Amino acid sequence: MLDTVPRSAPDQGPAVVVRRSRALLSPWFRFAVLIAVLGAAATVVLLYEPQRLLADGWPEQLRGSTAVALFAVAYGLCATAFVPRPLLNLAAGALFGSAFGLAAALGGTVLAAGASFALGRLLGQDALRPLLRGRWLKAADGQLSGHGFRSMLAIRLFPGVPFAAANYCAAVSRMRASSFLLATAIGSVPNTAAYVIAGSRASSPTSPAFLLATGFIVVTAVAAGVLAWRERHRLPGRRA
Repeated sequence: MLDTVPRSAPDQGPAVVVRRSRALLSPWFRFAVLIAVLGAAATVVLLYEPQRLLADGWPEQLRGSTAVALFAVAYGLCATAFVPRPLLNLAAGALFGSAFGLAAALGGTVLAAGASFALGRLLGQDALRPLLRGRWLKAADGQLSGHGFRSMLAIRLFPGVPFAAANYCAAVSRMRASSFLLATAIGSVPNTAAYVIAGSRASSPTSPAFLLATGFIVVTAVAAGVLAWRERHRLPGRRA
């Protein structure tokens, strides 16, 4: 009569904790966290437009290497949150000039790429890799996994590939992080330098440097569009 509590009740506690822990560590729960993080970042960008602070609200007293390092960190956070890199590159050139602006922009680019890669690898890879069943997806994954550095270098040199999409595709593949970051650092130089130079010479749009930089941007964009149009017939499953 005194023993009214079921004896099995105390044994249910550890089992419930284990089940909840497995649910929290499951691939799809981590993928849901990734979607929530990216959605929150995109919302912040749409509501507050933090990229304006890098150009309009940057403290004038910050100069030298400290300012360049802080800008690179701010650039990396903004680019991870889907702020368009061309805007950030122009701001880097306008604030620091060509040389220091390029250093800040490249540092921010690598930082943003590394953060996106880490988020995708830790939170999204396990959930998304089983979905790579289509012929085109398998071919893209095999290229990135087997030829990581060369593939990512070509993607960074190709201005038509969105920065964020390339980061997360690489994260889902089996590409090594070192190859990804090195290819990003090298392949991002030409296009980033063009935007930075254009930003640094924006006050004199008729100067040779500005004209060359903007010309390079236009030519590479057109070339990327033409190449994408010509290569469209090579996509698996598309009729010639």
